[in-house]
Amino acid sequence: MQSCIRRRVERKLYDKEQIDWDNVLFDNRTLFWLLFPIIIEQFLNSLMGMVDTMMVSTVGSYAISAVSLVDSINNLVIQIFAAMAAGAVIICSRCIGSGDKEESSRAAGQVVLTVLVISVSITAVCIWGGERLLRLIFGTVEDSVMENAFVYFMITAVSYPFLALFSAGAAFYRASGNSKFPTKISVTSNIINIAGNVLLIYGFQMGVAGAAIATLLSRIFGTVVIYYCLRRPKQIIVVRDYLKIRPDMMLILNILAIGIPAGIENGMFQFGKLAISSTVSTMGTTAISAQAMTDILENVNGIFSNGVGIGLMTVVGQCIGAHRKEEAKYYIVKLMGIAQIGVIVSCLLVLAMTKPVTWLSGMEPEAAEMCFRLVTVMTIVKPLLWVRAFGIPYGLRAAGDVKFSMIVSVSTMWSCRVAICIFLVNIFHFGLMGVWIGMFADWGVRAIIFTVRFVHGKWLHEDIVIRK
Repeated sequence: MQSCIRRRVERKLYDKEQIDWDNVLFDNRTLFWLLFPIIIEQFLNSLMGMVDTMMVSTVGSYAISAVSLVDSINNLVIQIFAAMAAGAVIICSRCIGSGDKEESSRAAGQVVLTVLVISVSITAVCIWGGERLLRLIFGTVEDSVMENAFVYFMITAVSYPFLALFSAGAAFYRASGNSKFPTKISVTSNIINIAGNVLLIYGFQMGVAGAAIATLLSRIFGTVVIYYCLRRPKQIIVVRDYLKIRPDMMLILNILAIGIPAGIENGMFQFGKLAISSTVSTMGTTAISAQAMTDILENVNGIFSNGVGIGLMTVVGQCIGAHRKEEAKYYIVKLMGIAQIGVIVSCLLVLAMTKPVTWLSGMEPEAAEMCFRLVTVMTIVKPLLWVRAFGIPYGLRAAGDVKFSMIVSVSTMWSCRVAICIFLVNIFHFGLMGVWIGMFADWGVRAIIFTVRFVHGKWLHEDIVIRK
């Protein structure tokens, strides 16, 4: 009886009989070497971000508050570029899965042109907006915080095109199954960033300006190296003769068919976080500092599952390109199980390291205690909801179900996370806990909707038309 029920459940998720188990696209060894470098890269990026924050915090509470406020804007921009990179991974993976490697290289060239134009435009808007943009978003904050925020914002805005181009370049390698190389570059860039922080913050006493310059230099390095290497002819995706790339509007529209919904989803998600940051900014420097560190720790305990999700886009993209839909469903189930284990372990490890980290970073006792309480609650809630809320959509997007993901994510972000946060904070004065209750509500609603969507299987029919 139990085996019968299990077979019926498995058939609902994926049909084992329709999978050629002797000729699957990704065996366990291939999956490991695809996912492992991505997870390591995500871990080191978060670790370096945490070390970066700890270094800035030694300058003073006003400095870490300024950086955390600006980083809420920077994260919005990063998510827009991540959406473009996701479009690159999915389109190129499909071309590779169908055996059309020449088309994948041509698509990569159009991605480079598209992200360059978009990123330069965003940089121009940010530099032109300057302090007016900061005051529009964050309202009235302490003068010392605003002065440092302006400096940090102006310098990091210059790095946007380099960040965008590196994200796209790394996506090309991951789409072809080579996640090791971009990880090596990312690790080296992070080392340059930390070394630059040490030199400029402590050596030259440049404060937040030193942190921003170090970030800029590390992003320039990563971009130069990855695009120099993309010129090599003996690899799956080759991008060269950059100055000769001309826009192919049909192919660009194909890329944007994924990039725009994903960009809207990520962008609105970050706009919601900006609205929350604006609310937090009225609570004082202690609350801002506690929220900044809690955000970093939340990113750390999501590293493993995020890495699995990023790799899942390549896996599902190639499966769909090769017309192996049942195999795509199988890999989503398998990798989400792996991600679930990773979330549980990561949450427990982060909880154990929270107090040492807040102590080493020199946080004020009140802010440190506030941060620890939030992380404790997160450790209970996140393993229950997060993978289904954020892991499954990686696979759905790779299969072409980008509009549904966008609509759900934007709706739950504003109706749950932002609305509940503002209601609990402004009406019932819950403080920072109100912010996180709204976030948990968002996770719960997403988890239910995306799980139902996956089980029903409609996402497999939301294909993207390849325009040539």
